[in-house]
Amino acid sequence: MRLDKKISAGAAMACGILLSARAASAEGGITVIPDGSVIWQMANFIVLVVVLNFVLYKPIRTVVARRKEKMEGLDNNIEAYTQDAADKERAFAEGIKKARTRGMDEKNALIEAAADEEKKIMEGIYQQSQMTLAQTREEITRDAARAAEALQREIDEFAAAIGSKILGRDVA
Repeated sequence: MRLDKKISAGAAMACGILLSARAASAEGGITVIPDGSVIWQMANFIVLVVVLNFVLYKPIRTVVARRKEKMEGLDNNIEAYTQDAADKERAFAEGIKKARTRGMDEKNALIEAAADEEKKIMEGIYQQSQMTLAQTREEITRDAARAAEALQREIDEFAAAIGSKILGRDVA
C-alpha cells in the first residue's frame, strides 16, 4: 500500500475509535474520553513495533534462517554419507563375491591337482602290483617246473615201488 492510503486508513480508524468512545461514554459504558494522548499512544505503538522488529524479530528470524540452513546442510551430509555407505557396502559385497569366486576356483584347482596326484599314485601302485604279480607268477612257474622235473626223475622209482606193492614182487 502506498503511504497516503496507510495514513487515510489510520485516520479513519482513529475517528472510528473516537466516535465509538463518545457514544459509549454517553450511555455510561466507557468513562474515558480520548484526547491527544491516543495519537501519542498510536505513535508509541508504531515506534515500538519498528524498534522490536530491529532489536528482536529480525535477529530471531536470522537465527532461525541460519538454523534452517544448518539443518539443510546436515540433511545433505546425511544423504551423502548414506549414499557413501551404500556404495561402500556394495563394493564390499562385490569384493566378498569375487573372493568367494576366487576361493572356489582355487579349491577346484586344488581338488583337480589332488585327483591327478591320486591318479598318478594309484597308477604307480597298480604298475608295482602288476610287476609283483608277474614276478610271483614267474616264481610259481619256475617252482612248478622244478617240482615237475624232480617228480619226473623220481617217477620211475615211484612206479617201480607201486608196481612191486601191487604185484607183491620186485619189479625192476
